[in-house]
Amino acid sequence: MHPWNEPLLESVRKRLARLPHALLIHGVRGVGKLALAERVAQLLLCESEDAAKRPCGACTGCRLFRAGNHLDFRRIEPEALMKEPPPGEEVQETPAKRGKPSIEIKVDQIRALEDFLNVGSHRGKLRVALVHPAEDMNEVAANALLKGLEEPPAGAVFLLVSHRPAQLLPTIRSRCVALPVALPSREVAQGWLESQQVKDAARWLAYAGGAPLRALDYTADEVTFDRLLKAPTAVDDRDDLEPLVDALQKIALDRALSAFGLPPKYGASTAKTKDGLAWLTYARRLGQERLLCRHPLSPRLFSGDLLAAMPKS
Repeated sequence: MHPWNEPLLESVRKRLARLPHALLIHGVRGVGKLALAERVAQLLLCESEDAAKRPCGACTGCRLFRAGNHLDFRRIEPEALMKEPPPGEEVQETPAKRGKPSIEIKVDQIRALEDFLNVGSHRGKLRVALVHPAEDMNEVAANALLKGLEEPPAGAVFLLVSHRPAQLLPTIRSRCVALPVALPSREVAQGWLESQQVKDAARWLAYAGGAPLRALDYTADEVTFDRLLKAPTAVDDRDDLEPLVDALQKIALDRALSAFGLPPKYGASTAKTKDGLAWLTYARRLGQERLLCRHPLSPRLFSGDLLAAMPKS
C-alpha cells in the first residue's frame, strides 16, 4: 500500500468492532484506492490475535491472501482487468467466441457471489467481496449487487472501489459508508515518484493532475504521450481512444487557462490562444465524450470527429 493512505487504513483498523457491511472507497484515478482496498481486505481476514498489528503478514490468513488463494475473498472486476480466476475456478477456453475481454462487470459475476457469501467462512472469519471499479457494473449487475447490499449475509463485507461514484446507483451509494481517498500533497507525491526512479517527476505529476500512480503509468510510455501532445491523430483501436481524449482534454484546459491569463495546469500546451471560451467548451465536450469512447462503433470516425471539432485559435 502507498504511504499517503496509511492514515485511512488506521481509521478502518480503529473501527473494526463496528465496521459497516459495505465500504465505498472512492477518489480520482491514480491515488491508490485499489491497493488500499486490498489492504483493508487483508486486515479483515487477518487471524492475528492482536488487532493493533493487523494485517500481520505472518498468519495463515495473511499468507493465503498474499498468495491469491484465500477462499474467503473474492475480487470482482471486468474481464479486461482480470489477472487470475478466483480460487477454485477453472479457466474455460472458448477460442471460437473469444473477442476482446469485456470492459463491464456482468450480472453473472455478481450472481456468482451469492453462493460465496451465503456459505460459512472457510477460516472462521469474515467473507470479503471486492468490486473494482464499481461503476463498471452494467445496469443488471448493479441491481443484483443492490440486493446483496440491502440484505447482507452475516459475516459478509463488501468493498466497492470507484473512480466515479456519481455514476453508481444512488441506492448503492446510500447503503455504503464512504471512504474518500484524497490526492496526496505535491511534495509527498513527487517524492514518491522520485523514489520510483521517475525522471522529470514534476512534469508527469502535473500531467496526471497530482495523481502519483497515474503519473507513473504515463512515464511507462512517454513516447506515446509526447506524440499525442505534439501531434494528435485519429486512431483505429478502441484501446487508443481514451489516451487520445485524455491528451486532448488536457491540451484544451491548458489553452483555456492561458487565454484567461492563468498558468497551465497540466503542462500539456504552452500555445498562446485568445478564445478561452471555445477551448473551455471543447474541454467540456471531451469530458462528456470520454464516457462514450469505450464503446465507439468506429474508433477512427469517433476520434476524427473529435479532432475536427478542435478550436482553430
